[in-house]
Parts: sequence; structure tokens; C-alpha cells
Amino acid sequence: MSGGSFSKSHRLLKTADFDRVFARRQSRSDGLLVVYACENNLNQPRLGLIVSRKVGPAVERNRWKRSLREAFRLSQKELPPLDFVVMPKGKIAPQMQVIQNSLLNLANRLSKHLPAKRAVADPELQ
Repeated sequence: MSGGSFSKSHRLLKTADFDRVFARRQSRSDGLLVVYACENNLNQPRLGLIVSRKVGPAVERNRWKRSLREAFRLSQKELPPLDFVVMPKGKIAPQMQVIQNSLLNLANRLSKHLPAKRAVADPELQ
């Protein structure tokens, strides 16, 4: 498989990180995913996941999370250096290629509306 790793440096782990992304109020969606994005002062994209109980039982939610992490891992070199929070809209996880294409498409649409880096450094990000 091609693609990089998915270490802790590529994840959104703190509530403050998620809150910052949601406060930016930049999102795009299609029939499969909703993706929120926010600038970061890093040279790499980061991923946060929210998979609601509306998606289904724990088995389905965990399948979605694994699929989304793998799609991110495989396409992280093509993604802009932004923080992303991804939420699935469907109940059944589709094929990996479909998820990966959706993630890339929505991320690229968002990057057109957000600068890659902020002009003023945010002390919370460092």
C-alpha cells in the first residue's frame, strides 16, 4: 500500500482543536461525508473524526472510523495542510475508493476558501 503513516501528529486529539475547526464554520458535504476545515500552522493535514450513533451500532461506527482513517492515510500527501473534522452521512460504509475520492474532493473544495497558513500565528496551535 502506498501512503504515509497515521501517527498522533496527524490526529486532532483535543476538544479545543475540534472547537477551533467548528468555530471557523467552513464545511462542505456530499451524499457521503461532511467535512469541516480550518487552517493550521503545520505542514501537514490533521484528521478528527465524529461518528454518531445515527450511523448504526458500534460495529458500523468502528468500520466507518477505520475506513476514514485509511482513506486519510492513503491520500494525506494530496491533502492541503489543514485540520479536518469528518463526519459520515450514510449508514453503510461504502468502498474505500469512494470514501477516498469524496474526502479528497471535499478537502480540495474547502482549501480554495481557506488560506494554507494564517498570517498571524495562533499561540494555541504551537
